[in-house]
Amino acid sequence: MWPNMFGERVGPLTTEREHMTSNHQPTEQTTALISETGAPDDAPVKRLDVQSLGPPKPLKQTLELLADLDDDTVLVQFNDRAPQHLYPKLEDRGYDFESVEAEDATVTVIWHR
Repeated sequence: MWPNMFGERVGPLTTEREHMTSNHQPTEQTTALISETGAPDDAPVKRLDVQSLGPPKPLKQTLELLADLDDDTVLVQFNDRAPQHLYPKLEDRGYDFESVEAEDATVTVIWHR
């Protein structure tokens, strides 16, 4: 969470309990989402929630995080829409990806080829 202009804490945490356990392992929900894609299901997982951010912050945060992750890590990005502008950038950088619709978000699973 982060403070808004009034000093109140707003926004989602990137390690919400319903998606990640206390040791940052994917929960059954995240594992089920990954299994719907061609991503490796035995790789380490990092979750990024950008649902409340306006453009271009989701694109920027995703690309910056991918640059910092190990090649074998799968990134699971939760967004309020399909990140159409992100797809060509991922392809250019050697990533595979698939987006799946969850009940409250569009989930894009990203992994290195």
